[in-house]
Amino acid sequence: MAFTHLHVHTEYSLLDGSNKIKEYVKRVKELGMDSAAITDHGVMYGVIDFYKEAKAQGIKPIIGCEVYVAPGSRFDREANTGEDRYYHLVLLAENNVGYANLMKIVSRGFTEGYYYKPRVDLEILQEYHEGIIALSACLAGEVQRYIMKGLVEEAEKAALRYRDIFGPDHFYLELQDHGMPEQRMVNTSLLSMSKKLGIELVATNDVHYTYAEDAKPHDILLCIQTGKRLSDENRMRYEGGQYYVKSEVEMKALFPYAWEAVENTQRIADRCDVEIEFGVTKLPHFDVPEGYDSWTYLNYLCEEGLKERYPEDDGTLHQRLEYELSIIQRMGYVDYFLIVWDYINYCREHGIAVGPGRGSAAGSIVSYCLKITNIDPIRYSLLFERFLNPERVSMPDIDVDFCFERRQEVIDYVCNKYGKDKVVQIVTFGTMAAKSSIKDVARISEVSIDESNRLSKMVPDRLSEKVTRSYPFNPTLDELKKGFKLVEKEVNGEKVSFQEGLEEVDVKVNLSNCYRLVPEFQNELENGSEINKEVLYYAKELEGSIRQVGQHACATIIGPSNLTEHMPICLSKDKETGQDVWTSQYDGHYIESVGMLKMDFLGLNTLSIIHETLNNIRDRYHKVIDIEEIPINDKETYELYGRGDTTVVFQFESEGMKTHLQRLHPERFEDLIAMNALYRPGPMDYIPDFIDRKLGIKPIEYDLPEMEEYLFDTYG
Repeated sequence: MAFTHLHVHTEYSLLDGSNKIKEYVKRVKELGMDSAAITDHGVMYGVIDFYKEAKAQGIKPIIGCEVYVAPGSRFDREANTGEDRYYHLVLLAENNVGYANLMKIVSRGFTEGYYYKPRVDLEILQEYHEGIIALSACLAGEVQRYIMKGLVEEAEKAALRYRDIFGPDHFYLELQDHGMPEQRMVNTSLLSMSKKLGIELVATNDVHYTYAEDAKPHDILLCIQTGKRLSDENRMRYEGGQYYVKSEVEMKALFPYAWEAVENTQRIADRCDVEIEFGVTKLPHFDVPEGYDSWTYLNYLCEEGLKERYPEDDGTLHQRLEYELSIIQRMGYVDYFLIVWDYINYCREHGIAVGPGRGSAAGSIVSYCLKITNIDPIRYSLLFERFLNPERVSMPDIDVDFCFERRQEVIDYVCNKYGKDKVVQIVTFGTMAAKSSIKDVARISEVSIDESNRLSKMVPDRLSEKVTRSYPFNPTLDELKKGFKLVEKEVNGEKVSFQEGLEEVDVKVNLSNCYRLVPEFQNELENGSEINKEVLYYAKELEGSIRQVGQHACATIIGPSNLTEHMPICLSKDKETGQDVWTSQYDGHYIESVGMLKMDFLGLNTLSIIHETLNNIRDRYHKVIDIEEIPINDKETYELYGRGDTTVVFQFESEGMKTHLQRLHPERFEDLIAMNALYRPGPMDYIPDFIDRKLGIKPIEYDLPEMEEYLFDTYG
């Protein structure tokens, strides 16, 4: 194989690429190629996703980006208009130095050069050129733009500038042919320029979708991006249907006069070798008082907390504390606990309401002694290993709730303490869901709003189907036996009794399943108008495409140094302040894998309400109430729950939960714990049985007598 795709846009070139990473890598492998690149427009959103998928399929990942280059300074805002606001340039990381530099280039495009697009300039390219191979890009590249204007001398000067920045063997003139007359004219000039200037050629295909038949869905995607109708004559489009993942044979047929340029793609690919490091934690350092290091300071704080929390300890709990601390030290999370302790301590000192803690962190006596949580793990027999387990290495995850109105103060404190370049929010990607994809395609196809609404409303909120299931025969499973028949099967040479029959299971609500299981859709696909059938077909093709980027509601990264050294950064609008904030280009799924510390700063309205209520009581009745001192066994409070009077009580305010509480009549905290755990998909089906056992309507039974100790609080 002597060809590699080096100019490729994936779905992360938002509403411009419909090339899904998994399909793209699979197609490259089918074509016999051993490597492939990702070069999305101005961003590196999809790099980790692509890198992992390529490695999984045995393809060498080439990490790149098609950056936007400002014609002058990246700080200029009004110097040029239209297409001349920026040029395209493809950058490929040759090695890990190049990967680190590419992240800095792309980040600076957002943090310093953003003007319609994230732009860099020659100064940035010069500063971070090491380890990077540059290609002159498509017709929007600077060299090609000058050629199309007839300014060949200017084109040559531009080419020489890039060659001088990146080095003679690190800059290539890029040939492309998608059937456009302009490209053939430009290619003729590039061939001459290559000979005259001694700059090598490379032949690429500007990939925007995976297969040739994806041209129409991609065209629809462009209409959604630009807000145009399919019928608009002058809209942006990629003519000719040639922007797919082509084979080496197809590429050589396109460039019979430049096979060397085709084969140069493989030579470049062979030079590129980036290894992204996973699983190595890069925690920030916490500054401790003089005379301590992080480890001794954490021990000091925990010892003091243990005396306060458990003054009667006979040494048993001290042993558990030492055990937990040893695990925390072994796993390298000492500074992590100090950082969380510090900003929670700041909140308590500044009157910012903080939740008592939830999630697995409540199982840690270290968390309790540091007052990160206010839930006694010993009292409720909570397991530390659910939170941190040396046998299952993963970053600790402490969810902390803050007063919604003052949450930003906590983030500001963290930014000021560690540096704004070390604290960023986390990006999120909004995809086209079933209903929205129907509406989007209907709109650009000029289907009426009424008809668009009718089609989209056919998508149900929940979808299920009946599947055949077999269970080993168990006569105590009364519900399961209904509608099931007894069958005998041979297992390991023995006859075994099974119950077999149809069972209804939930399935994902997507258009493929809707078209298969929803009668209204089946009727529409068979008997509907041609335009409706087309809308439904292309809606399914585009479902799941990334539509927009956003900012995670609560997740924040704190890094050990400027975060552009560890990941690419973009900008997003903060919903509360309206200001541009630094945001990671890698989403939450990958932040942990690249070793970054993710913390959740959750804003909770309930805490704001409690805080205001306590203030009102203080101001009106001159009575100061410490919410932590309210007894957990207050009879009237349980009566309130039993009446379902739980509006605005966090996680107990839904109508379904209120109905169950009215039947349950909770009498102790454990009843509320159980209801909170049960009221979610899956275990929700057990709520009636749980209530009946609690009320004595059904007997409390244990499959194993030994389990009574552990299942006593949940009535078996």
